[in-house]
Amino acid sequence: MSAARAELRPREHVHRGTVRAWAFWFAPALLGEAEARRRILGMWTPDMFVRAVAGGYLVGMSAPREVRCAVAPGLPFTLEQGVLTAAPLSPAERRHASLHEGAGVLVLGGQVQVFTVEALPRVDVAAWLDVSEWTYVDTRTLAAPPPPVVVLERVLSPPRARFGPAVPEPSPEAQAMFARMEGRELPAAAVVHRPGLWARLRARFAPAGAVTRAGPGRPGWWARFRAALTRGGTSGSAASGTPGLLARWLGRFRKPPEDGALQAPPPPSPQGPSAWSQLTGWMMRNTLLGVWVQQRKAEYVRRLFEMFEEGNLHEALRHAIPLGNGLSETARMALGLPGPREQLTLRLGPNGPGTVFVGEPDVFAALQQRYREAFHRFEREGRVDEAAFVLAELLGAHEEAVSFLEKAGRFQLAAELAESRKLAPGLVVRQWLLAKDVARAVAVARRSGAFSDAVARLERTNPAEARELRLHWAETLAASGDFARAVQVVWPVPESRERAREWLERGVAAGGATGARLLALWATSFSDGLTGAGARIRELLEEEGVGRASERFVFGLALMGEPPSAQRAALAVPTLRALLRDRAAGNARFTSDLDLIKRLLSAAPDDTLRADLPALPDCVHPAWRDDRDQPRVDVTLRAAEAGTFTLHDAVVLPDGGLLYALGEAGVRWVRADGRRVARFDVPAFHLVPSLHGDRALALARRGDVWRLSRVDLSTRRGAFWCDAKVHTWAPVYDGNVWFASVENTVLMVDPLAADFRALWRVTDLPLQVSAMAADSVHLSFLAGYRERWTYTLDQGPTLRSRVGLPFWREDAPFSMSSLDIAAVTPDGETAARLSILEPPEDSPRLLGVGPHSARRAVRPSFDSKACSDIHLTPSWCVQLMEGRGAWRVEMTDKWGLLRAVLTFQGDVRPQVRLTEDTLLAFDAAGRGLWVDLEGGEVRHLPVP
Repeated sequence: MSAARAELRPREHVHRGTVRAWAFWFAPALLGEAEARRRILGMWTPDMFVRAVAGGYLVGMSAPREVRCAVAPGLPFTLEQGVLTAAPLSPAERRHASLHEGAGVLVLGGQVQVFTVEALPRVDVAAWLDVSEWTYVDTRTLAAPPPPVVVLERVLSPPRARFGPAVPEPSPEAQAMFARMEGRELPAAAVVHRPGLWARLRARFAPAGAVTRAGPGRPGWWARFRAALTRGGTSGSAASGTPGLLARWLGRFRKPPEDGALQAPPPPSPQGPSAWSQLTGWMMRNTLLGVWVQQRKAEYVRRLFEMFEEGNLHEALRHAIPLGNGLSETARMALGLPGPREQLTLRLGPNGPGTVFVGEPDVFAALQQRYREAFHRFEREGRVDEAAFVLAELLGAHEEAVSFLEKAGRFQLAAELAESRKLAPGLVVRQWLLAKDVARAVAVARRSGAFSDAVARLERTNPAEARELRLHWAETLAASGDFARAVQVVWPVPESRERAREWLERGVAAGGATGARLLALWATSFSDGLTGAGARIRELLEEEGVGRASERFVFGLALMGEPPSAQRAALAVPTLRALLRDRAAGNARFTSDLDLIKRLLSAAPDDTLRADLPALPDCVHPAWRDDRDQPRVDVTLRAAEAGTFTLHDAVVLPDGGLLYALGEAGVRWVRADGRRVARFDVPAFHLVPSLHGDRALALARRGDVWRLSRVDLSTRRGAFWCDAKVHTWAPVYDGNVWFASVENTVLMVDPLAADFRALWRVTDLPLQVSAMAADSVHLSFLAGYRERWTYTLDQGPTLRSRVGLPFWREDAPFSMSSLDIAAVTPDGETAARLSILEPPEDSPRLLGVGPHSARRAVRPSFDSKACSDIHLTPSWCVQLMEGRGAWRVEMTDKWGLLRAVLTFQGDVRPQVRLTEDTLLAFDAAGRGLWVDLEGGEVRHLPVP
C-alpha cells in the first residue's frame, strides 16, 4: 500500500532516550540493502513480521523491547493507544482524525506519513536466504527406530503333548467336522471333493492318457452354482465383492431411503446368515429335502444312543453332538451329518463349538443325560481330561469345567479355558493367580478392572492368595497415582498400614479434594497423626478465600466419617470455625453444609460453641456454572501483555498449582501465586495429566516419532520413557492405562511398563483416528470424522456403540469433506465444524450429536470459516475463532448460552485446555487466562 500524506505535524520527529519499542524501521537508502537485511535477520524470531513502507522495511514484534534510541538497530516505533509511531505524540496529536487503532506514523524529511499496518505488503524474508549452493543431505535418526508395539497376547490352545502321547494331531476329518458344526467354510486341508456320477462315468470311459475336466479339488456345477448365489455374502466367496444372483434378486425388493433422510455411511454390519443359508432353511421347511435330512439325522442319533448303551464311550464321544451354545449368527443348518472326532480334547477358542444339529427338545434332554453320565463315569475313574472335555465341549458348562479343573489341581488348564471362553474377568484373574502366573493375573485385572471381583472370589477359599492380589492391586493403584484407593484397598491388611501411611502422605501432598480426605484419615488413624499432619491441617483451615473452600468442606465430611476418637474431637472445633467463616463470606456452595455443621457441633468436646451459636439459615449460593443470570466472562489480552517464555501446554493441578510445558526447556511446576516448586528436565510440547493430578506424560516430537517422558510430582522426578509412533491420544489418563492411536489401530497403552506396550488394542479401523477422549469409565474416538466408536471400560474395553455420524444430508449444499474439525467426549458426544464458503441461512455452523442432545446446533458469533478448534465436555463447548488481528475463545454451556469470551490480540494462535471445572487459554507468547468454571473467577496465568 502506498503511504498517504496527512496534515498531522508532530512537534518532535524521532524518539529520544530509552523507549519500549514494538517495531523498527530499516532504510536501505541509508544502510544499504545488504546491511538492512543483515540487521533484520540478526534479530529475527518466528513471531515477527516484515512489511514494506516508505522504501524501507517495518519489522514488528509480538512483545516490546526496551532499547536506547541512540544504539537501536533501526528507527524505533512505540505503541501509543493502538498506534505505532516513530515520533512521540502529544495528547492533542494523538486525537488527530487521521489516527486510528492499527495505524502507523513515520516522519521522513519533515513529512509525516500515516498508514495502516495491516494493509502494508508483506515481505518474504525467506527469499533473502540463498541456499542454491547447499547440498541436500538425507538425515537419519541416531538411534534405532522404535520397536513394534508389544500387546498382551491372547491365550493359545495348549500343545497336544500335554494330553499325553495317546492323543494324536487332529485329522482332516476332525477339522471338517468342527467346520460343519460351526457353519464355517471347510479348511483347505479338509476339503476333499468327491467326484460326482457324471465325472466317474467320464473317467471310466475316457481314453488312456486323456485329461479329464474335473481335476482334483475342482468344484462341481452345484458348488459353482452355490458360490454364485452366495457371492458377496458372509461365505468364503465374499472376497470378490460382487453380489450373487440371489442377493441381487432380493435387493430389488428393498425399500429405497426416503428423500431427505440422513445418509451417514453405515459401519460394516455384523455378519449374519448368508443368502445360501436362508435358501437352505426354506428348503428344509418346505420341501421333501427336509424330511430326508431329518431321517438321516434320526438314524445318526439312534446309532449315537446305541454307542452309549453299549458302553463304548470313546466312540460315542467322538460322534457326540455339542449342546451348549445354540445357533450363532453365522451358523447355518447343515445338510450333511457331522463326522466323528479323532480325539477328545478341549478347544480353547473364544466361542467354543457351535450347535447346528437341531432336533426335538426331548432328544437334546436325552443326550444331555447321556453326557452327564459319561462325565460322572470319567470323574470316578479319575480321567480328568475326558471329564473336562465333556463339560466344556459337549455340555457347554464352561464355568463348571473351570471349577472341576481347579478341584483337580489343573490350574493352568483352568485358567486357559476361562480366558479363552471369555468367562467373567474376576474368575479369569483368580485362575491365573492359582496357576502362579501372577504377572498375567495382574495384567488381565488391569485391562479389565477386575481386581475387586477377583479378590472377593479368592477371599472365600484362598485367603493367602486374596491377600497377595490385594497387595498387587494397591501397588498398581499407588503406581498410577490413585493413592486414595490404594490406601482403601490395603487398609484391611493390618501389617501393611505403614506402607499405607506413605501413600497417605503422598496423596495429601497432591492436594485437592482427594488430598483433603486423606488428610483427615492421616490425622485420625495414627497415634501421632495430629503431630505429623498438624501443619497441613492448619494451612488448610486458616487459609481464607474461595479457592480452598471445597477442600475444607470435604475435609469436614471425611473427619465426621471416621470413628470417634480424641483426634477427631480435637479437630471438630477448628473445622467448624473454618466452615462458618466460609459460610459468612458467601463461599458455601454446598447443599449439605448446614447438616455438616450440626454434626461437627455434636462432635465438639464441650457445649460452649453450641450454646453461643445463633440459628443458621440455609443460604446456599448457586455456583456460577449453574446460574445463567450471572454475567458472562469477557476478558481481552493485549499484545503488550506477552511474557518472556514460550508456553506450549498448561495443566491445572488439584491444589491450584500449574504445570507448564516449555518445549525443550522442560516442564515447570508453579504454585497459583507464581512461586516455582520444581523443574523437570524433559522435553515437553504436550502434556497428558493424570486424573489424580500427581503425574503427567510429556510428549516432544522427534521426526516421525514422539519422545515420551514421565513426570512424577509426588517424587519430583522426570525421566525419559520411550520413543514411539502415536498419531492421536486421549488428553488425560488415569495413571494406569493411556489410550492412543497408531495409524488405524487404537491401543490401551501401559504407562507403568518399561517400554511402549499395550494391554489391549482394536485394529483395522476404516480410517485413522481423528479425535479421542477417555476417562475411567468410557472411551470414545472418531474414525476419520465418519464413525464414532464408544467403549465401556469397567469390565474391560467393551464396544457399546459404533455409529456413522449423521452430520449431513444428501440434498444439503455441503458434503462430508466440509467436516474437518471435530471433538468428542468420553461418553460419545460429538461436535464437528462445517467449513463451507456459503452455508445456507438455516444450517448450523457447528453440529453435534450424542447423549447431550441439547447442544445439537450451536451458532458462534463469528463466521464458521473462522473456527479453528473445538473442545467439548458434557457441560461446556469451546470454539477457537480467528478474527482480524485477534483470536477469540468462545465458551457456551449445555443450553447453548454464551458464557465466556476470551480475546487474544495479535496473530499468535492460542491453545485451549477444557475440563468440567476449569478453562485454560494460553499462547506461545506466554499470555494465558485461567477461568474457574465453578465460581466464574478469572485469573492470569502466573509467570514461571
